[in-house]
Amino acid sequence: MGLLHDPHHDGSPLYVSDEAPRLDQAVTVRVRTSVEQPPEAVWLRTTHDAEPVFHAARPGASADGVLWWEADLPVHNPRTHYRFLLVGADGSQRWLTGAGLVDTDPPDAGDFVLTVHPPAPDWGRDGVVYQVFPDRFARSAAAADRPTPAWAVPAAWGDEVAFEPTDPRTPLQLFGGDLDGLTEHLDHLEALGVDVVYTTPVFPGESNHRYNATTFDHVDDLLGGDEAYARLSQAVHARGWRILGDLTTNHTGDTHEWFTDAVADPDSPRRSWYHFRPDGTYESWMGHHTLPKVNHGDPDLRAAMLEGPDSVVGRWFHPPFSVDGWRIDVANMTGRLGALDVAHEVARTVRRTAADLHAEPLVIGEHNHDASADVDGDGWHGTMNYSGFSWPLWSWLRHEESPARAFGRPVPVARRGGAQVVATWRAWMGAYGWKATTASWNILGSHDSARIRTVVGDPAVHRVAAGLQFTLPGVPLVFAGDEIGLEGVTGEDARRPMPWDAPESWDRTTFDTYAALAALRHGHVGMRRGGLRWAHADEDTVAFLREHPEGSYLVVARRGPAEAVALPVDGLGATRARHLLGSEPGSVDLVAAAGVLVVPATASPRFDVWRLA
Repeated sequence: MGLLHDPHHDGSPLYVSDEAPRLDQAVTVRVRTSVEQPPEAVWLRTTHDAEPVFHAARPGASADGVLWWEADLPVHNPRTHYRFLLVGADGSQRWLTGAGLVDTDPPDAGDFVLTVHPPAPDWGRDGVVYQVFPDRFARSAAAADRPTPAWAVPAAWGDEVAFEPTDPRTPLQLFGGDLDGLTEHLDHLEALGVDVVYTTPVFPGESNHRYNATTFDHVDDLLGGDEAYARLSQAVHARGWRILGDLTTNHTGDTHEWFTDAVADPDSPRRSWYHFRPDGTYESWMGHHTLPKVNHGDPDLRAAMLEGPDSVVGRWFHPPFSVDGWRIDVANMTGRLGALDVAHEVARTVRRTAADLHAEPLVIGEHNHDASADVDGDGWHGTMNYSGFSWPLWSWLRHEESPARAFGRPVPVARRGGAQVVATWRAWMGAYGWKATTASWNILGSHDSARIRTVVGDPAVHRVAAGLQFTLPGVPLVFAGDEIGLEGVTGEDARRPMPWDAPESWDRTTFDTYAALAALRHGHVGMRRGGLRWAHADEDTVAFLREHPEGSYLVVARRGPAEAVALPVDGLGATRARHLLGSEPGSVDLVAAAGVLVVPATASPRFDVWRLA
């Protein structure tokens, strides 16, 4: 389907004059329409204290086949919804919303959104994030001298990972990776183009994943302790990068000092920090008794965990640790239990504490479902965007015979064509809004899911996936090992150790593609901050534009053999396109003929980016 002549608006600088306005400020918003099928009138509809209000849009400049419309959007509420009503010459009416163009009257859930709350910091929106699971990334020489704790099952670096949920070794198998090992391999991250380092939890916990913390007061000695984390933070910041911690605000471990005190003494002040039942049992995360759920309805718990410079959230911003922000584990469930729902209060408090201690902190909430109600502007800056990015991408690129197991659903994602996937991406971007979408993490896989290489099977298709990860709105998060083609059928299996001693096993072509994509993102502001206008979608091809005042780009992804695609010049706004990046050999610059730019056919999967001229 051709899409370039459709009316368009998004939250980028070409369409919104101020992405973070003041309350009661008027913001100019623009709509792009085609002179071939111009609307007779355009109305901006917003809400004033939840009451619909209409403002007439003004026809503006008309050039190169485009007619622009402008309207003044009054930002009367902290979170302002708006949409456009397009009236045709024949009397037809269509709505342009964040979820796309519709000829029905949709609810406000998919409206465009503008908030007065500050956006995520520039480094959090423009960076390339690298996720490290410390036990499996790298061992320093000092790791050999550390005794194996009684709870652990020791493993050599080359051993097979235990990952079946019925295998008791799965959470206990300890490979001995540590933080100095990560510090020693920062050159690898630099070669890849990384500038944000995110580690899964570093607090002590009686498991290899450490999400069952025994304390939040110090770093696990198995990882090198506080001194190793301080060395890592110093080394990261010396390169001009940022470092993010991982915090479980939803639960602790059952050996955590708070919980053991609460269990030992029913009269302990910390008893109310958890959800104990009258019979002495307690609420836990998804029924896992090792992960007792904390009670954010208790003000003393909130003070200890969230509030102020000495709280768990606050103290790690101080030197020598100097984190630049947090990824919050299970953010969707934090502060929610039955009738209790203080999740937004938790999010706002985390952000407020971070902002009091850091000039430009980032707080990202983990959410593998619909986070639209939790990214409303003054809490989490964004989310780990599984539903809005990962699952649609998996459904387009998944190999039909992939052994990868489902994550977050009972069956693997359905395999769908490009038009369906574009519709899905549009719906989620509409639900989250531009600001939250562009601050959220584009994930191909993580420590909780199968590896992208296992999902797609073909290395060339993996490179297509990486291309979309780096060029669609959002922040690319690379799970350590994706860049060299590591595999895994589940999240636990995806935690395979990095094969530093077997470089011959690395997929160097894929590594080079990741590095080139990171360089493209760093070198072109339009690839980070540009708008998103869909250009074409069929079964095997997806194409879109990233448009910005400093340059616009054509991005074309093919999941397999595909026909040539002709794109109209008056929709592109360009007659030439200079090739910048191709995942496979054989790319060319494009020159218009007979009013179209033709993207050549391909016999195999590939991903390409051109700069429009």
